[in-house]
Amino acid sequence: MSPLLSPSLLAGDHANLAASAQVVADTGLAWIHLDIMDGHFVPNLSFGPETLAALRRAGNKLFFDTHLMLAEPHRYIEPFAKAGANLISIHIEPAYDHAGTLAEIRRLGCQCGIVLNPGTPATAIEAVLPLVDLVLVMTVQPGFGGQPFRRDMLPKLKQIDTWRQERALGFRLEVDGGIDLATAAECRAAGADTFVAGTSFFRAKDKAAFAATVAKF
Repeated sequence: MSPLLSPSLLAGDHANLAASAQVVADTGLAWIHLDIMDGHFVPNLSFGPETLAALRRAGNKLFFDTHLMLAEPHRYIEPFAKAGANLISIHIEPAYDHAGTLAEIRRLGCQCGIVLNPGTPATAIEAVLPLVDLVLVMTVQPGFGGQPFRRDMLPKLKQIDTWRQERALGFRLEVDGGIDLATAAECRAAGADTFVAGTSFFRAKDKAAFAATVAKF
């Protein structure tokens, strides 16, 4: 699949998230990554569905790549779908009906994804791979931005990419955590095609050049 950059709004200006989202659109990108944290599954709080709805009211038409870092994601699928999410990704780690929740995301008109933390083996998501549009491999422990990239996650990416090829599955393979141009290139070599970049994108002096570099991977 062609490489795709999904800048994380978490690294934007929280006093003016609409302006930060507009920066992404003005760069010519199609996706924006929305990190939803509940203070339970991860030790931080971020946005709720009203933030997505407000961005839509402000005229933002980007593809909302919505990552639910929630202890009970199944309870919040509908509010985020109604608020304007295009893709909703849920974690494999909490105990709930993963397959049923993925089906509900689809029923609500969104694409669906499955996410695994650094300590979770690839085998944990193997059974649901045929059900998803995206697999997100966390390359840091989720909860806070600006953490260093974990290269020990590269074999996990390679394993998931191998399954994708062997089984002719069509999901995108996304990475999130410590992603800059150098680490994105390493992940691309391991099979990733979708890159969540927060701090590195929003601090880049030339965001268009940053995006163009990723597009050439």
